[in-house]
Amino acid sequence: MSVAQGSVVKGRTRWKRFATVVAPAGFIAGAIVFGQATGAIAASFNVSGSQFKVSADKLEGTGFVQYGGLATEKGGNPQNPADPKNHFVAVSGISRAKLYNLCQSVKVPGLPVSMVIRAGKDANNPAEATDLLIDMSSLKGDATFNNIQIGIDASDLTKGGPNAKGLQGSFAQQADSVTIDNLKQVAWSTSAGTFKLTGLDLGLSAGSNPEECF
Repeated sequence: MSVAQGSVVKGRTRWKRFATVVAPAGFIAGAIVFGQATGAIAASFNVSGSQFKVSADKLEGTGFVQYGGLATEKGGNPQNPADPKNHFVAVSGISRAKLYNLCQSVKVPGLPVSMVIRAGKDANNPAEATDLLIDMSSLKGDATFNNIQIGIDASDLTKGGPNAKGLQGSFAQQADSVTIDNLKQVAWSTSAGTFKLTGLDLGLSAGSNPEECF
């Protein structure tokens, strides 16, 4: 694949395969742990032991970056890559995002119950976020990137917001904008400067097969 500056790149992304191509797992583990110890990679809060699902008909983002990171559960040791409470993640940062027909769901551990949040159902009033940071383990959809830079040093990222930077010497990519249709994402955490959930609808689903976003 050849990419010219200013061009548009389209494709379906599978991050597990992406991670195996970018670098050996042992190198990634050591780099991330060193980065957290020196403050190069921010671990802003401990994650719960549950992942959650997010879907949207479309995500439109201005200022996109992605790099490797580590999500750690409470009681975990981020300096020990073998600790089962550590989870390697792809960190996506988006300076400004609009999400159309947003859904977020999480299962309650040990119970046949899920919590489901929906917002942005009106095409004229999507959910909106600024300085969005997502620690994800899976992302699927049809993506279009504008003016993408692949292979940039993670410490030199500039487009995803003030906190969206990784470890010096590690792989990253960034683009002026991104559009993802039919977004399906599994994540450990999300943080944002602001998150506007237009038409918020929160509910619980119970039963042998509780509702999820997908």
